[in-house]
Amino acid sequence: MTANPTDTPSDRTTVNIGGSVSGQFTVGDHNTVSNIVSGNASVAVTADDIASLRAEFGRLRDQLPSEGPLAEQARENLDDLEEAITAAEPDVSTMYSIRNWFSRKLPQFTGAVTTLIVNPIVAQLVAAAGGALVGQFQQQFGTELNS
Repeated sequence: MTANPTDTPSDRTTVNIGGSVSGQFTVGDHNTVSNIVSGNASVAVTADDIASLRAEFGRLRDQLPSEGPLAEQARENLDDLEEAITAAEPDVSTMYSIRNWFSRKLPQFTGAVTTLIVNPIVAQLVAAAGGALVGQFQQQFGTELNS
């Protein structure tokens, strides 16, 4: 920052940054900073996308055990996962919990469930919701979303 010769000592601001700065950074007096956070309007999920995603759920349902102590629970969890993903605001914590249930109880389906969760259509739904949800998704599933 260059000082104006007419500035008094109280008009100057000195900034020392010891590392890198990521994101917005504002220095000085009488600044106005605006940040508008909303869903990503450029991410459009179509009815065909949702139908395709639901078809993937159907394929996995067909592979689940039809009998046994975990059969009904597995179907209920898959139904809950589909609902969590396709809700107006996807529920990342439910996605995570259900994936972990499959990992513990029916590990042979963990890969298929994870593939559903990190599906590009799901990424679009999460990105459209924006903000903190994207960060939560990335933290839980280690997947970068191109939002």
